[in-house]
Amino acid sequence: MSDVVNVLIVGVGGQGVVLASNILCEVALRAGYDVKKSEVHGMSQRGGVVTSHVRFGEKVYSPLISRGQSDILLGFEAAEALRFAHEVKEGGLLLSSTQKIRPPRGPQKKKAKGLQYPENALDDAKKVCHGRVVPIEAEEIANELGNSRLTNTILLGAVSTGLDISDDIWTETIKAMVPPKTIELNLAAFARGKAVVEGAEA
Repeated sequence: MSDVVNVLIVGVGGQGVVLASNILCEVALRAGYDVKKSEVHGMSQRGGVVTSHVRFGEKVYSPLISRGQSDILLGFEAAEALRFAHEVKEGGLLLSSTQKIRPPRGPQKKKAKGLQYPENALDDAKKVCHGRVVPIEAEEIANELGNSRLTNTILLGAVSTGLDISDDIWTETIKAMVPPKTIELNLAAFARGKAVVEGAEA
């Protein structure tokens, strides 16, 4: 692990980006690191872009990740992962849900003529990303487990594979930060997300 680890989390409003970044920050704090975080909410309550910069290490001076210096990009939505794919540094990792959330069409649709949702967003991301791209069927896994809200924990399981932090710390943090009745489901979701990436590596 480098001196400072940069994790960029992207998605749209309502997907749990903020909760995921909060859990990641708490995990890093419990692991003994200095942690800084910065968030941008672009009309998030209306499905706008949400980004969260998480940086941790022995000493972190700025909450913002420099352009093109993300060790890990965690995408909650495929098109948003494509939008930020160029931010992954050489040899980094792009982990993204395959979920597609198409923006609503309103009165401005005539101005957007010719603009289309990228149907093969994660394939396109491979062309611009300087690191490895791993698609994760997070939405499908969450539905299998019986709760669509588990996608953020599934994606945290995926991101844990790229960080040198013990599973015990992740488990303790998840237990402390999710509703008590959902602890077992969230731990199962975390394990599934981790297994997807480890399977891809194998």
